[in-house]
Amino acid sequence: MAEETPTRSLPEAGQEAPVDSTRAPRRTGKRRRNVVILAAIVLVIVVSVFLWRYLSSYESTDDAQADVHLYPVSARVSGHVIRVNVNDNQWVEKGAVLVEIDPTDYQVAMAQAQANLANAEATAQSLNITVPITSVNTLSQLESSSSGIEDASAGVVAAERQLTAAHAQLEEAEANDVKAQDDLHRYKLLVEKQEIAAQIYDQALASAKSSTATVVAASANESAAEQFIQQARSRLTQATANHKSAETGPQQVLSTRARVRAAIADVQQKRALLEQAELNLQYTRVLAPVSGEVNKTVVVGLNVQDGQQLLTVVPLDEVWVTANFKETQLKQMRIGQRANIHVDSTGQTLKAHVDSIAGATGPLFSLLPPENATGNYVKIVQRIPVKIVLEAGENRDHRLRPGMNVVPDVYLH
Repeated sequence: MAEETPTRSLPEAGQEAPVDSTRAPRRTGKRRRNVVILAAIVLVIVVSVFLWRYLSSYESTDDAQADVHLYPVSARVSGHVIRVNVNDNQWVEKGAVLVEIDPTDYQVAMAQAQANLANAEATAQSLNITVPITSVNTLSQLESSSSGIEDASAGVVAAERQLTAAHAQLEEAEANDVKAQDDLHRYKLLVEKQEIAAQIYDQALASAKSSTATVVAASANESAAEQFIQQARSRLTQATANHKSAETGPQQVLSTRARVRAAIADVQQKRALLEQAELNLQYTRVLAPVSGEVNKTVVVGLNVQDGQQLLTVVPLDEVWVTANFKETQLKQMRIGQRANIHVDSTGQTLKAHVDSIAGATGPLFSLLPPENATGNYVKIVQRIPVKIVLEAGENRDHRLRPGMNVVPDVYLH
């Protein structure tokens, strides 16, 4: 038998259709579910947008460490360590005396340098006084030698004139003597013949003797004149030599001034040696170059050499962060952008800002930079060191130590 299908009676005119009480709640629940799904989708979209905007507002990396410039402190002079004034990990202020080296040898060297300087200054002062004296003496000698040459020249001229006169007198006396001797010879013949009186012969004899004596005297005068002219010429030669010696006076003055300059240079050299000795004495006290904590390797009794490292000062007030960001993270990163530093060891968050971005990737600063010109090249995202500096006072408690791991967040806007 065929199944009978239920038949619905059509509503008559003027009558309302009967309401299905089971389908109305079902439609209401479906509509509510659609609204909830739509609201959830909108909420997810809004949260995703805000999350995307937040995550894209900063760059972060866990490849970051605290860094600082370590200050190695070395001895500038050699010697025996007599005192070490600090312990390991002790905080010291800039300028504090860390190590003392035996200063005895350097005190002796400074005293010797002071004595050498005093000696050089005395020598320079003495030579400086000599310069004007030498100038006056050489000028006086030059004037005296000039007048001496004039006097000697005049003496030579006078001696030559005297010699000429003596020679003329000798010639005149010789001529008179010849005449007197001839007259004596003639009168002698006449007196023998008794043609003249003996008295005339005696007068001729006396005149002959007188002329002979006159010749001898004139000859002596000529000899004396010759000796005088030789003496005058000798004086002229001596005066000429003295004048030539006096003419070297300016050169002597220049030589004296050169010695003065050499003495002054020696004073400057001795003064420089004294300053070096004073510095070496100061270097026996090794001072802290900056404020920070000390890591020492020196002990009392150690003999150190100049340049030998004694300890290291770690300036905890100057700690910064070196963050190695991927090259894809640097698109919007700029100098001066603010950053937060999350410290792994303490859980602190420190305020900071971007100070600088390295000029090359880290591997390029290594001893053997990588060579990618090979056939099996694989592209690897490189990292660029970024220096992030803490704001003033952020590390006042010195809990951030060099080498600690940190996580920086650099805000791009």
